[in-house]
Amino acid sequence: MRRSLVFVLTLAAVASLLTPARAAERKQLVPGFGAYARLIRLEHGHGRIIATLTSEDADGKFTPVLESTDEGESFHEIGAIHDPDGRAGMCCGTVYELPERVGKLRAGTLLWAASYRQDAGPRRRIGIRIWASKDGGRSWSFLSEAARSHNIDGIWEPEFTVDAGGTLWLHFADETQAPKYAQVLNRVASTDGVNWGTKQLTLAIPPDRVRPGMPIIRRLPDGRYYFAYEICNFRDRYCDPYFKISADGANWGDPADPGTRVDTATGNYFQHAQTIALFPGGPNGVRIVMVGQIYTDAKGVPQPQNGQVLLANDDFGSGHWYELPAPVHITGIWNNFCPNYSSTLLPVDDGRNVLEIATEDDAGCKAYFGKGSAFEERPVG
Repeated sequence: MRRSLVFVLTLAAVASLLTPARAAERKQLVPGFGAYARLIRLEHGHGRIIATLTSEDADGKFTPVLESTDEGESFHEIGAIHDPDGRAGMCCGTVYELPERVGKLRAGTLLWAASYRQDAGPRRRIGIRIWASKDGGRSWSFLSEAARSHNIDGIWEPEFTVDAGGTLWLHFADETQAPKYAQVLNRVASTDGVNWGTKQLTLAIPPDRVRPGMPIIRRLPDGRYYFAYEICNFRDRYCDPYFKISADGANWGDPADPGTRVDTATGNYFQHAQTIALFPGGPNGVRIVMVGQIYTDAKGVPQPQNGQVLLANDDFGSGHWYELPAPVHITGIWNNFCPNYSSTLLPVDDGRNVLEIATEDDAGCKAYFGKGSAFEERPVG
């Protein structure tokens, strides 16, 4: 999905500043097109790892569902989601395992959601459609459409969470409130996964060009909820990573409050398309690890280790973050839906290693996976 953003670097400048990376050992996840992958470990499925992504065939976009039973050394396909609306486009999907019963949906049920119909033409109405699996991803049935745009503008990047009271929430980026806001983060609630309430604002930041987006939520070991997102076109910045923490996963404070910005001690940060994962480690028992699209210095200049680095924090996101090596090396990164866009991470081997799926423009967008150490640290900057 291409979105209109204020970008501070020309493509020529990016190309001249990037140092080609030697690709780490990696494997292609699926043949052909692959984008916007997600990884989860099943808490109710004997520790199996599930990967999903956007792919395509003669009938349009669809979702392969893959499984790893060897801690990310290999994957094999166990199912697929073929929503009929995938013929009119699909993007930015997410997969989630219910941690507890929600309505008639038992704990361990898998939920998949994505934005559909973005290629449906000038009268399109984009919907976030949800599918469910009761057998660990092998078979899927349509559950509901949680949200639909009321105009041609888009709703993107769904993310599930269950709050401390047992309510299921779907967070998403919403362009339909233009011209007041170019994009906001909204959320809707459900007690059964079928019926959804009225959307509520999570982030809406003036002036009208500012675009918060790409929500990722993880429940911390202390029971609080960590909410990671980007904010684009904010002040003099491009697309920087931010976060908020909620005590209950239902309330997120003032929507106009941007939250806390993420960077290293020297000001380095990821531009665009960040995601996070929780790893064991540090004095609080949890290490937050982040991946993003373009790794830059404080002035937004891509760094030599761009496409080869992760960021980590051992204090619930507070203070400066530090570098870790990325197991999958990606080259040719620029402001585009494919290269290193919304990569996904997961702890494996009892947290000693990190599993990553990242995408690269290699005669078409392709998804690659690989493993590396979660503890080897590099000098910052």
